[in-house]
Amino acid sequence: MSEKTTKAIHYAILTLIAILFVLPLIWLVLAALDSGANQALKWPTTWTLQNFIDVLKSSDNLRGFGVGLIISVIQSFVVVLVSGLAAYPLSRYHLSYKKPFMYIILFMTALPMIAVIVPIYKMFLNIGLLDSIPGVILYLTASSLPYGIWLMKNFMDGVPVELEEAAWVDGATTMTSIRKVVAPLMFPGICVVFIYTFSGSWGNFFVPYILLSSSNKLPASVMLYQFFGQHGSIAYGTLAAYSIIYALPSILLYVLSQNYMSKGFTMAGAAKG
Repeated sequence: MSEKTTKAIHYAILTLIAILFVLPLIWLVLAALDSGANQALKWPTTWTLQNFIDVLKSSDNLRGFGVGLIISVIQSFVVVLVSGLAAYPLSRYHLSYKKPFMYIILFMTALPMIAVIVPIYKMFLNIGLLDSIPGVILYLTASSLPYGIWLMKNFMDGVPVELEEAAWVDGATTMTSIRKVVAPLMFPGICVVFIYTFSGSWGNFFVPYILLSSSNKLPASVMLYQFFGQHGSIAYGTLAAYSIIYALPSILLYVLSQNYMSKGFTMAGAAKG
């Protein structure tokens, strides 16, 4: 088989995979703008924005979006703050237990949520955190910290220690050097951790579905499932509109952070400036 034939086969396979991914997205957009949408991919006979209006005029849907944003934003800020403070000694100090501790963190990143949700459910029931939004935030934060610490430590390793030493000579404390020297230089890394945490929390269905039972506390991820199951005849257009609105926060956050994330960590000459 010639090299050109091999390349053509590879491109054909990649094109097929791309089509399989793009077709559902095309259906999502077309169905959201179609007054008579169904499960088939088709060009709308009548274009409309009524599906979006129906979603946004529902107080239940708006509450679900609000609860989801509260959970995701608070969790992301807490994970960034705690993982940054935890990563600092792992990056800057020579600790005898650093290597086994990092291996433990790496192991915890691979621990599936479903493996611990039963004891967590029992513990939350005993301490009164079941059916509680703070309880969901606490569990999601704890489950995201291992990966957040691992990422933060790697990003922090790229910040030259000499810059901190210069700040210490000028009288800065450790917390001041972290806030004014380390954090600004690793801001792209902070964006990565925040986006990863936010996207994971915003799209998390399993944890709030298990830990929350009150309908007025359910985030948008669970509301989407319940909305889908409440209709004998599924309103595909409304579901598609809901899905697009639901995806917007993660997409907008990623787009707005691209400017910072694309800068990378080219700080090799930072200590010389």
